[in-house]
Amino acid sequence: MKLKQLESALQEVEVFRCPKVSLEQYPTRPHIAACMLHTIESRYGDIEGRLVADVGCGCGVLTIGATLLGAALCIGFDVDADALDVCRENCAEFEANAVDFVQCDVAHVADRECLWNKRFDTVVMNPPFGTKRNKGLDMVFLKQGLLMATNAVYSLHKSSTRHHIMKKAAEWKVDVEIVAELRFDLPASYKFHKKPSVDIEVDFMRFSFK
Repeated sequence: MKLKQLESALQEVEVFRCPKVSLEQYPTRPHIAACMLHTIESRYGDIEGRLVADVGCGCGVLTIGATLLGAALCIGFDVDADALDVCRENCAEFEANAVDFVQCDVAHVADRECLWNKRFDTVVMNPPFGTKRNKGLDMVFLKQGLLMATNAVYSLHKSSTRHHIMKKAAEWKVDVEIVAELRFDLPASYKFHKKPSVDIEVDFMRFSFK
């Protein structure tokens, strides 16, 4: 599937009905999701025929995109039952059958539920950026993803945290590659947002094992 076709398809994915600020719920834009997934497959071959986990799947744009690119199975993990309801509805609309979902606290999915340790070829995620009340949550998600994957983890992180992430990757003895530098269009989703949208500089990163 070509990049433009994938992006066009993902524009049909429904987003959060009532996003929850405590969970930093923001939709992953179709353009960003399509660029991520198309690159993962075209450059690294890490989706087609692979067992994929979408950690913090939200409404399922990465899950659906992975199935459109031929994932053998994609399992979405999220703590929020409302988000998973939307995700299931989206998958039904796309007639995506190679999917499943697990409601759980993503912050502990691998270290407390060893069922998921090293069960996936590829892990994809757009984690909370870990700001304000959720400080550090992005790194918690990343660590869980690394526990779950056997091959690679692909994730988005604020470019301003790059040095910290590279340092942690070295401590964890994993290789890290900045695949692309992107601008994440964060739409106004909550009452306290003053602007229609804000562009945030983000790094699209690939983590793999030495």
